[in-house]
Amino acid sequence: MQPRNPSSPVRLALIGAGIFARDAHVPSLLHLPDHFEIVAIYSRTVATASALAETLPNSPKIYTDLTALLADPIVEAVDIILPIDVMASAVAQALASGKHVISEKPLAPDLATGRQLLDAYAQRPSDQVQQVWMVGENWRYEAAFLQAADFVRNGAIGRPITCHVAHYAPVSPTSKYYHSAWRRSGSFPGGYILDGGIHQVASLRLIVGEVAEVSAIMTQVNPTLYPADTISATLHFANGALGTYLASYAVGAPWPAYLHVVGETGHLRVLRGEIELTSQGKTQMVKCEGFDGVQKELAAFATAIREGVPHRNSAQEGLRDLAVVEAMLEAAESGQRVVVHQR
Repeated sequence: MQPRNPSSPVRLALIGAGIFARDAHVPSLLHLPDHFEIVAIYSRTVATASALAETLPNSPKIYTDLTALLADPIVEAVDIILPIDVMASAVAQALASGKHVISEKPLAPDLATGRQLLDAYAQRPSDQVQQVWMVGENWRYEAAFLQAADFVRNGAIGRPITCHVAHYAPVSPTSKYYHSAWRRSGSFPGGYILDGGIHQVASLRLIVGEVAEVSAIMTQVNPTLYPADTISATLHFANGALGTYLASYAVGAPWPAYLHVVGETGHLRVLRGEIELTSQGKTQMVKCEGFDGVQKELAAFATAIREGVPHRNSAQEGLRDLAVVEAMLEAAESGQRVVVHQR
């Protein structure tokens, strides 16, 4: 890796050129020209990588060989935006190369693989101890969720007693994500329930607290959304709060997916972009910036690399998110209450 200039943009390679790279990561990176310079793009095909390169103001190198990209000394960091079933192997290879890494959520398709990645990262050579690894969970950077977490932590609603969230996001042939065949291929546990549900888990953990135990029921309504598309779970939090979580990728509903939290002395409901808080008998609406979590987490990634500033999306946090989702899937399959294993 070429010597870095602490004040220069991070020389970044994109590993993956699919929908989320095009629609979320690239626009966010282009809003951060002082933080990043996209110097390379990897995809399985030249055509896909070149199509993404055409959206950029510069001309990044195109790679179809991941090993060659990771050996390129101009690349300081990589942004891995690959399907869940192939993400872990690319992350392992990138971490071994010594490059800084941001990898999209979930951390891995399952806890066992996630733990292997964390163990390898913990045992990296002494000359790589400054290597940054962030797991991309943009909901942990959404302003409304952070503000709601502050309200709860500062006692605005008293001790949390209950919470619930119902999320409806039907995936049909008219949805751009439907045509990502890997999401419904059955090649990783949970399908859309893992891919989308890990966002809700991250927000629940951030605002309410750690989930200790779960029970769940799961079903498949749409035969094309394998292996399941609808889940209902009961959550027991370590702080004593009880919660319910419902998500369906098979059917829709007109109601926003508010997270409701009821405490001993007040309550709040949270949506990306706004909070309704009732505290001490008074209700207020708090408007927040919304849908900018990807840009904020990428900016934090650059700051962690250049200045050593800690970020919110550690691999350990990603593993804890994954542990909750895996526990829900296990509970649904076994019909038993399941303890969430945080390590």
